[in-house]
Amino acid sequence: MNPMLKARLESEIRKDTVVLFMKGNRSTPRCGFSARVVELLDSVLDDYATVDVLEDPAVREGIKEYSSWPTIPQLFVFGEFVGGSDIVAELYESGELFEKLRLSPPSEPELTLTPGALQALRDALESPRDCVRLEITRAFENELSIGERRPSDVVLSNLGVPLVLDRESASRANGVSIDLVSTSEGPAFKIVNPSAPAAVRQMSPEELARKISAGEPLRVLDVRTPEELNIARIETARALDDESQEELSTLDRGMPLVFVCHHGVRSRAAAEQYALRGFRNVYNLIGGIDAWSERVDPNVPRY
Repeated sequence: MNPMLKARLESEIRKDTVVLFMKGNRSTPRCGFSARVVELLDSVLDDYATVDVLEDPAVREGIKEYSSWPTIPQLFVFGEFVGGSDIVAELYESGELFEKLRLSPPSEPELTLTPGALQALRDALESPRDCVRLEITRAFENELSIGERRPSDVVLSNLGVPLVLDRESASRANGVSIDLVSTSEGPAFKIVNPSAPAAVRQMSPEELARKISAGEPLRVLDVRTPEELNIARIETARALDDESQEELSTLDRGMPLVFVCHHGVRSRAAAEQYALRGFRNVYNLIGGIDAWSERVDPNVPRY
C-alpha cells in the first residue's frame, strides 16, 4: 500500500474512538448495509466519526486493503478493525459490541401488560419451553408471537408470563404497554410504544414556498452532492454537511425540518433518520428540487 495513503487511513482511524468507513454519512447513508450499522451505533452512542468512502476512490479501495476486508462498511473501535455490517449486527445481538465499546449493557426495558392481555398470552402458551416474543422493527412495527427462547434474547420474567425480545427490539421497547381490546374481528392485542418516532410527512413545493415567504421558523436541508448543489438549489436551503449536522444536534426537537433531494428518495431516507433521533416535525419535499423548479421557481435549473 502507498505509504501516504496508509498514513492517511491510520489518521482517520485514530481521529475518534469509534470510526465507521461507510457509503454516505451518518445522516444520509447511501447503502442499506451502511444504514444498518449507523442504526445500531446510533442506538448506543451519541457521538462517533464516519468517513464517506464515496468521496474518494483511493480511500474506498485503500481501506479494503488495509483491513483485508472486501466490503464496505467497516467499523473500527479504539483503532481495532471490528468488521462489516453482518459482524457488527451479530456482536450487537450477542452483547459483545458493548464490551468492545467499553459500555455497560443497557438495562432491561420496562413493559406493562393489562390483566386481559396477560391472561390471553398465558392461554397462548402451549409448552413449558414456550415464550411470548415481542419484535419491534426499525420502523417501530410490532409483532407478537409464541416460540422458544434464543441464546441472545433479552428475557423479561417479571410480567407474569415469559416475554423475550431480541436485543434491537429491547432497545426500542421501554415504556411499551400491551392491552387486549375488542375489534369487529374479535379480540386483538393493542401495543402502544411511547418511543415510536413521529412519522415523516410530505410537503408540497407550493406549501414550502408559502412557509418560506411567511418567514415561518423551519430548516430546509438539501442532502444532494456538492456537484448537484452547484447546478441547482433552493435559496434558503442548506447542505446537510458536517456544519449543519452539528447545528441540528443542538436544535429543539420540535423545530420543523424539510429535507430536499433531486426527486424525493434520498431526502426521505434522511428525514427518517432525523425522525428516529427525536425530531417531531419532519418533512420530505414531494418531488424534490425537480418539482420545485417545475412548480415554484423556473429559474432553478432542471437536470
